[in-house]
Amino acid sequence: MSTANIQHYINGQMSAGDSGQHQAVTNPATGQVTGQVALASHADVATAVAAAEAAFPAWADTPPIRRARVMFKFLQLLGEHKDELARAITLEHGKVFTDAQGEVARGIDIVEFACGIPQLLKGDYTEQVSTGIDNWTTRQPLGVVAGITPFNFPVMVPMWMFPIAIAAGNTFILKPSPLDPSASLLIADLLKRAGLPDGVFNVVQGDKASVEALLDHPGVKALSFVGSTPIANLIYERGARHGKRVQALGGAKNHMVVMPDADLDKAVDALIGAAYGSAGERCMAISVAVLVGDVADEVVPRLAERARLLKVKNGLELDAEMGPIVTAQAHRRITGYIEQGVAEGAELVVDGRDLDVATTGDDCAEGFWMGGSLFDHVTPEMTLYQEEIFGPVLACVRVPDIATAIRLINDHEFGNGVSCFTESGSVAREFGRRIQVGMVGINVPIPVPMAWHGFGGWKRSLFGDTHAYGEEGVRFYTKQKSIMQRWSDSIEHGAEFVMPTAK
Repeated sequence: MSTANIQHYINGQMSAGDSGQHQAVTNPATGQVTGQVALASHADVATAVAAAEAAFPAWADTPPIRRARVMFKFLQLLGEHKDELARAITLEHGKVFTDAQGEVARGIDIVEFACGIPQLLKGDYTEQVSTGIDNWTTRQPLGVVAGITPFNFPVMVPMWMFPIAIAAGNTFILKPSPLDPSASLLIADLLKRAGLPDGVFNVVQGDKASVEALLDHPGVKALSFVGSTPIANLIYERGARHGKRVQALGGAKNHMVVMPDADLDKAVDALIGAAYGSAGERCMAISVAVLVGDVADEVVPRLAERARLLKVKNGLELDAEMGPIVTAQAHRRITGYIEQGVAEGAELVVDGRDLDVATTGDDCAEGFWMGGSLFDHVTPEMTLYQEEIFGPVLACVRVPDIATAIRLINDHEFGNGVSCFTESGSVAREFGRRIQVGMVGINVPIPVPMAWHGFGGWKRSLFGDTHAYGEEGVRFYTKQKSIMQRWSDSIEHGAEFVMPTAK
């Protein structure tokens, strides 16, 4: 079977780069190598930055309404090619096609938001702030900005970044994951067809070397990242050391509290979908069920029954509920967590390692398959509870009351997302107020905010001052300028040696 040659996209053209290095791209469902992606050198990154710098002045001077019209055309093309993008995701990431369609749809939401950039860039104005003086603020683009994005959302997460950045007048360099890079080039093609000038959007494929080059290059003014907490921390520190604006979203350990008064049918549905959807490879996946009071005795058996019946198969089959793990390396890492959970004394109720690979589909025997795993009687001291597994593993923790549940969650180092299922308004209100987590769902298992609200966690789930997309994204990709103005006929003669005051 022939393999694709996946290149960079710089200044409106495909580029093989000059490093001569490549990495295999694999279909996780079959284990077959489907492509070779180029790995950028420092020189390749410098070429992309130079192209973006050259395109910046004209693009920044383009009226916002004209930039918005390009986004509108891009939005139209996304609608026409959304299934093509979803299929590219499934073939390289492994998530089921319907889930990939949902990812593309959530990315489209951000593009729709970015189309409103003329309104979003409006500043403030104060007439007669002092005698004969008016004062106003504007928001102006930063210059060349970059996004480093993860394998698990190769369309949606880049769209958290580049539509707003570009609409605001910046030029953009995307460094996608080398595990599923093809979607980035499809996006680049659609942007060019939408009329985006060459050099405004660039794609640099690569690994650690390309990330370091972006962090160190003085031409890159801001950098957005989504990935694990250790890498987010390093990127934040290194970028800040070079004077860059950095927004680094890190890891998660998302809890879902189930109260005794909850609708248990809905709670179990929510846990199954949120824990095992996309094989648990989501930063908003629920990986801990916090079961309050005696509700665990009813919930755990239901979860076990449903976990055993998961339809784990090739994501291109429309009845699939869960696809493969993204790589063999990730499969080994998740397996190690399961083994460690057993060794530390947690009860393994359902073992996803027992999956019958023959049920996954034709030509899938060599894929990276695993079923859903379920643990009960997990305690906060266990590695299974403390660390982000990023796989289809759900840990059940039993607590006596809501106060203990809140304290448990607040004590965890991560604070990305959390959910509480209850029919009590007072419990819901107290939970929402007291919980130390950035995104909270009440009877909503995966509380990913809509495009105009912004995405971001607390604690070690976010490094930086602003959340992704929404108005927070507009602020991140622009800088405020304050202008005070008066004219000569209102200026009093004589030097002033004191701080100006309103008079």
